[in-house]
Amino acid sequence: MGASPLLQSLFRYKAWANEELFSELEKLDSAGHEAERHTAVRVLNHVYVVDQIFAAHLSDKPHAYTAINTRETPTLSELHRAVTASDRWYVEYVAALSSRLLSERLRFSFTDGKKGCMSREEMLAHVATHGSYHRGAVGRIATQLSVAPPHDTFTTYLHRSEPERRVTNDG
Repeated sequence: MGASPLLQSLFRYKAWANEELFSELEKLDSAGHEAERHTAVRVLNHVYVVDQIFAAHLSDKPHAYTAINTRETPTLSELHRAVTASDRWYVEYVAALSSRLLSERLRFSFTDGKKGCMSREEMLAHVATHGSYHRGAVGRIATQLSVAPPHDTFTTYLHRSEPERRVTNDG
């Protein structure tokens, strides 16, 4: 059955947008722009860590993170593989999640030790919007290096994944 079609679409979009961004970052000359590339990887690693923390909360499992980023910075290819797996997990999770469970509130602890309580739907909304916000920051870094960031808007995703949505003035 799965969660709402919109949530399912948002997580498929998130996976697509991440893939687009990583593909562009892999083209960036690491020797000429080492600091900027490192910053971009750190930002995207932060998103990955937060995604993993919330995946643990949604699964009612512990996680090993004590901060919202890791001390060590993974390579771009390592992070790309990890993000791809994480995105796959979210797409599958949302597709299998019953609408009844969306409103279920879960209690958890943030990495700073403060307690939180959010519905599954709120957690998923946070994961989707948080990643989008930070992809925009990385896109800004790319723009400063005269690298065109991918056109990774939700509308672009919808029209590429479902070309029939592009209607003509004829009909």
